[in-house]
Amino acid sequence: MDIAMLGTGRMGFPMARRLCQAGYTVHVWNRDAAKAQPLAADGAVPHASAASAAAAGEIVMGMLLDGPAVASVLFEHGAAAAMRPGALFVDMASIQPGEARAHAARLAQHGIGALDAPVSGGTVGAEAGTLAIMAGGGAADFARALPLLQVLGRATHVGPHGAGQLAKLANQMIVGITIGAVAEALLLAAKGGADMAKVREAIAGGFADSRILQLHGQRMVERDFAPRGRMTVQLKDMRNALATAQELGFEAPVTRLFESLYADAVAHGLDGLDHSGLFVELARRNAME
Repeated sequence: MDIAMLGTGRMGFPMARRLCQAGYTVHVWNRDAAKAQPLAADGAVPHASAASAAAAGEIVMGMLLDGPAVASVLFEHGAAAAMRPGALFVDMASIQPGEARAHAARLAQHGIGALDAPVSGGTVGAEAGTLAIMAGGGAADFARALPLLQVLGRATHVGPHGAGQLAKLANQMIVGITIGAVAEALLLAAKGGADMAKVREAIAGGFADSRILQLHGQRMVERDFAPRGRMTVQLKDMRNALATAQELGFEAPVTRLFESLYADAVAHGLDGLDHSGLFVELARRNAME
């Protein structure tokens, strides 16, 4: 089967590579062509335009920056118009649910199916094929895409168009808030004279244990904030969650608080760090740099 991957950045590149390794013919495009070209060594077919790549795929997958970028590639740069009638677009970017529904409606006018299927697991999950994939759209389209999604991780159909993005927002709210809770707790322990690494070790396995404590807590102990999931992306997701909450008439005071913390971290020059780098912002506030 010929498929296309639009966007081969930090996430799209390892995802496209896994699909190549699974035996699919993968047509790839990236705005910066240098980020797509190396995939030719894995058997991928680089294209000079998004429209050219999209025209070659029965299923077209997108891993682009945000909702406006998805809309631009699809509807301004000709990808949607170039796709075959009956093709399926699987949008794996994290965008607002309303944007996902709007894109699906516009694609339907071209006779193209759509899934919103954002992911969680970062570059580590993309490389290992262990991403959590939250899919919104029709059941038949989900079944059609499932063999590809299973190459990339564990996929769950959570509802109609936009529901995948709602699930991803819930995921990112939990991730962003929990990172802050772990960072603040470890810093409090260190401020009081406890060994931060030993505190993390002591509470692992109890009710406070989590994937965040295990992975991001270790990064905090080691002061290793090389970007896996960028601070700026976490801030974007918190803002998308707040925008969606406002649309629904839903109060999200905890998310609002943490959006302001991530915004402060970015404003203080931490935009290039991993989202666990919120630890640095909280340390700064307590004169613990």
